[in-house]
Amino acid sequence: MLHPDRLLPVDSRTRDIARSLYLTVKDQPIISPHGHTDPAWFALDEPFNDPVSLFITPDHYVFRMLYSQGISLADLGIGNEVAEIDTRKIWRRFADNYSLFRGTPSRIWLDHVFSEVFGLTEPLSTVVADEYYQTIDDALGTPAFRPRALFERFNIEVLATTESPLDTLNHHDTIQQSDWQGRVITTFRPDPVMDPEFEGFNRNVDLLGELTGCDTSSFAGYLDALRDRRSYFRARGATATDHGHPTPGTADLPKKEIEALFQRIRHSDFNANDAELFRSQMLTEMAAMSLDDGMVMQIHPGSFRNHNQALFQQHGRDMGADIPMQTSYVDALKPLLNKFGNHAELMIILFTLDETVYSRELAPLAGHYPALRLGPPWWFHDSPGGMRRFREQTTETAGFYNTVGFNDDTRAFLSIPARHDMARRIDCGFLARLVTEHRLSESEAGEVAMDLACNLVRAAYKL
Repeated sequence: MLHPDRLLPVDSRTRDIARSLYLTVKDQPIISPHGHTDPAWFALDEPFNDPVSLFITPDHYVFRMLYSQGISLADLGIGNEVAEIDTRKIWRRFADNYSLFRGTPSRIWLDHVFSEVFGLTEPLSTVVADEYYQTIDDALGTPAFRPRALFERFNIEVLATTESPLDTLNHHDTIQQSDWQGRVITTFRPDPVMDPEFEGFNRNVDLLGELTGCDTSSFAGYLDALRDRRSYFRARGATATDHGHPTPGTADLPKKEIEALFQRIRHSDFNANDAELFRSQMLTEMAAMSLDDGMVMQIHPGSFRNHNQALFQQHGRDMGADIPMQTSYVDALKPLLNKFGNHAELMIILFTLDETVYSRELAPLAGHYPALRLGPPWWFHDSPGGMRRFREQTTETAGFYNTVGFNDDTRAFLSIPARHDMARRIDCGFLARLVTEHRLSESEAGEVAMDLACNLVRAAYKL
């Protein structure tokens, strides 16, 4: 079902070089430094429930496409008490509409998993829906398909999950205290206590104070609480923080102004401009803390989150209704870069959902400031075309070595090998083109292919 030369260049000479490069990296270990898989899977190592809970309900790439064609989330088993509970019916509905995914990266990932993980050889359709379901369901009941066994089968060297600073990280403690050798670490995602417009913000900050014993009624005590939680996360393997702000805005306010702003925020006496200014100041504060404790800082702005208000009110966050926005980085990052941009020991990884800024803003910034690196194509651009555009628009200015390899950013555990395989194929195709244009030697391309697959991500995320 899977062509061995899929995603490689069409031109035969370039394809031969790409194939040769790919064969050197295809079996290298997977380093997954940024994602949203559930640490409970690896702590408890219990069987996955069924094909639906594995492929459909946790994956917004899948259910957003179905929703866009008028299939309700309830019909996919998502939501309140009226949701469909017959997983075979849900799977058939998915199979009936599998043609919707033609041309999308989701189709490539899913086909890879069906073929490589479960050994299915016929394309998914209405005709084979029940066969697919039964094959997958039977496999999930065997020891070889438990989370830890799959982790090892996938050759994952390290996998990072992402948690709120209010999380106790009990599942990570269980993993660390077990005799299993798989490396699963956490990532510090402070948005719930750093974004005044995050639902329940004030209560979240109160809970932060209770967890740490710090007085979060003052800005100084609030910062102490954040430092305490960063330390707690580092003790459980965290090497990075993660910031999903609407914009990459940063600020460097005088102390009196910061305290006054914090008090307005805490007393709910603020407007949207105040909220943006506070988030901007907190990115600069996080950079200062990263200089102190060595944690890598990831900033991925530009998403209008929960754009579908009715869906948000009914189901909450992360329901496939986050939409990319135009994003500017040069002016937005200036306050932070004025203060910390020349510190080579600081690692700030920038992501974008706005491809128009690759060559105009992001590549020149990363190609100059020692503290900056470019994250891989992310979310809507985690695709063959998106990956090619990224390399084409950033390499001439930032080179390869101001980027950080690949991360899969997924909640869908079984798609991790498929996503990394796609990235390796696309990168090898790009490198092969440089070889045929006599811009790189084949030996240089081989070194870069290995760096993009493994070495850059290990170094950038301190793994």
